[in-house]
Amino acid sequence: MAEHRSMQRAALLDAARSLLSEGGTEALTFPALAERTGLARSSVYEYFKSRAAVVEELCAVDFPVWAAEVEGAMALADDPEGKIEAYVRRQLDLVGDRRHRAVVAISASELDRGAREKIRAAHGGLVTMLAEALREMGHAEPRLVAMLLQGIVDAAARRAELGAAEEPGAIADAAVAMALRGVRG
Repeated sequence: MAEHRSMQRAALLDAARSLLSEGGTEALTFPALAERTGLARSSVYEYFKSRAAVVEELCAVDFPVWAAEVEGAMALADDPEGKIEAYVRRQLDLVGDRRHRAVVAISASELDRGAREKIRAAHGGLVTMLAEALREMGHAEPRLVAMLLQGIVDAAARRAELGAAEEPGAIADAAVAMALRGVRG
């Protein structure tokens, strides 16, 4: 029974990812989750009390995987500037990933306080990794600069998601150049 519930919960989360990546937060409804998973709508409520609860669970499951991928890319770099470049490029590489599209859709929506706090905490972990590279460079304000650099990544990700005229590689190159010039300045 526990294994069945775990499988159903995973199916609901997978359906939620798909709905969010395909249609944004408006698409994430309990009737749509029920339809995607073949469950009765009332059964969806047995797993999640609200849409915010689905979002919180997605953040709890997906964000650590995403962060680990960014951290792994940074660990392969030889110096702090290489870590910053890896941080920017790996996040932009993940833009096409369903987990990323779901997190972006989630963060763009109006969520309850608890869900927003979980997203903020998860983002804080990414910013902390970047701040450490900036500390290695001897930067005077590593946390502030890390948060601003995350803004560059977020803007580049939105540009890529819009299907901009520029190729994804050109967007990533521009974001890396801005980030590196900014931390050197």
